[in-house]
Amino acid sequence: MKKHLTTIAIGIIATLPLLVSGQELNARLPISLDADSTNYDGKNELLLFRGLRLTQGNIGIEADEGKATRLDFADSSWEFSGNVVIDVDAAHIECDSANLRFKDHELTVALITGSPAKFRMQRPEDASATEGQAGRLKYDLVNGIIEFSEQATINEGGNQISSNLLVYSLRDKLVNAQAAPNGGDKVKITFTPPEIATTNGAADPATEVLEEDETDGAEVQPSPDDDQEITQ
Repeated sequence: MKKHLTTIAIGIIATLPLLVSGQELNARLPISLDADSTNYDGKNELLLFRGLRLTQGNIGIEADEGKATRLDFADSSWEFSGNVVIDVDAAHIECDSANLRFKDHELTVALITGSPAKFRMQRPEDASATEGQAGRLKYDLVNGIIEFSEQATINEGGNQISSNLLVYSLRDKLVNAQAAPNGGDKVKITFTPPEIATTNGAADPATEVLEEDETDGAEVQPSPDDDQEITQ
């Protein structure tokens, strides 16, 4: 039987709801923009910034270059390129370029590309971190959802899920995984049991690997009865 969409409770891949609550406060805070240089392209009606840093509350954005049609955050899109770094609460993103959408003086959507773009979330109460990477990320800050596409992978606590598309819900604490179409790469889950001990700081290589085939929109919840392949 083929399987297409996998829903995983964050008992395996965990996250924090802090990004959502923090965003609700940022809309009331001022936006600060610093740059090494600023130019105006009158022909194309573009503001050009170099060595840019933009901050608003717990949001910070840095890039080698930034472009905007106007210095307005009420309803505008900004393009950042070159060593782009985005920090939102506990989340840290590094990428090659990003298109950020502002609405009502609040960052609402970030379209991110990289080779790959890297995501990291550090829990304040735990030394472990959730990490992910993909060729493209779509970060919906209003609804608390991150879409990882193009060779997407998320790691947390020694566990990993990889697929063509991962949809990471911060509010529901779920990861939806979709295989590549037309018989492409399957969804792959590597689970490291917590009882496996380490020797001299190196993890035991024994892991459980689950692979989900493609199906027509089926949504499944992995369980211990799923087919497993043990790799050594």
